[in-house]
Formats: sequence, structure tokens, C-alpha cells
Amino acid sequence: MSGSILYIHGLNSAPASTKATQLSAAMQRMGLAERLRVPALHHHPREAIAQLEAAIAELGQPLLVGSSLGGYYATHLAERHGLKALLINPAVNPHRLFDGFLGTQQNLYTGESWELTLDHVTALAALEVPPPNDPQRYQVWLQTADETLDYRHAERFYRGCALRIQAGGDHGFQGFAERLPALFACAGISTEQHSFLFSTND
Repeated sequence: MSGSILYIHGLNSAPASTKATQLSAAMQRMGLAERLRVPALHHHPREAIAQLEAAIAELGQPLLVGSSLGGYYATHLAERHGLKALLINPAVNPHRLFDGFLGTQQNLYTGESWELTLDHVTALAALEVPPPNDPQRYQVWLQTADETLDYRHAERFYRGCALRIQAGGDHGFQGFAERLPALFACAGISTEQHSFLFSTND
């Protein structure tokens, strides 16, 4: 489907997250809701990737928009399928970050409790890819005050890509709604007739 978007949320997140709901609302207002998929991802990487593969098959050639762990998934899938990706404060090699964090986790939006195991970590490691071999397919949006991930890891990993580094902010990425026109442009969606939807007061 031309001009479609697959939004990939992060660990312990959900379609109810702020960025996902802002994106969904904008697509709805433009009458393009059918071009967007925001799956509620399973906590296990193998299950999540299967869900995302199904969404890609449904949409055809979507822009992958990945936040945090979703950025890691998006990079794997973009490399596998030759897709464009827009990454927001993406996790780099997240399987190396879970030392000491195994055990009970809780989804911040659904309240679901689940166990983070070594099998999760092994499955994440299996998705690791080298830095993008076609960096022109990527945009990477980083904010330097990300309290969860060190933005410099992503800056180094995606150094050949189009980097947009903003001072301050946070892991949730402040000001995402104001950047939606740039996201839609990356997806090949014209917003000229909908410019009134993207005022800074939105």
C-alpha cells in the first residue's frame, strides 16, 4: 500500500502510548487511517517479529517508524526487506543492556506482568544487524537528554544515516506531534491540504 506506515512501539509500551496515539489521530484526521498499523506487540521478540512481519505483508512497503526497542526491531526488518525506517531514540544492541534486569516486568499501559528471561535476551541477540548498508533509507531522531538510552550509542551506530539530534528532550521524544509532517514526508504522504492539522498548538 503506497504511503503506508507501520509504527513499532518500545518495551513495555503499547498502542496507547503518546506518540502512537498522536500519529493515529493525525492519520485519522487526514482520512488515511487504513494506511497505518500500530500492533500491540508481544513482549517476546520472536512473537513480536512475527506480528510485524504479518503487518508488513499486509501493508506492502510501509515506512517503519520505531521507538526505543521498536527502533531495534525496525532496523532488523528494514535490513531484511529493504524498507525505509524512521527511528526515534532507538535502542542499539538492547540484549546487552538487560544484565541485572531479568525477572518480572510490567507493561506501563496495559498493566500486564511478564517475566523477562534469558530466552528473551537470546532472541533479541539473534536480530542484531550491522550498521545499515543503505543509510539513505534511514532517518534517526535523537534527543540528548534521553533518560533511558545514551543517545551517543545510536549516533555512532547510525553515523552514516540522516541524523536529527536535538538538545534536551527525553526518551519519549518531546515535540513529536510537531514533527509529524516530516514523518509523513518520509512516508511519501503529502500534508499540504492538511497543514492546518499540524499547528504548534496541536
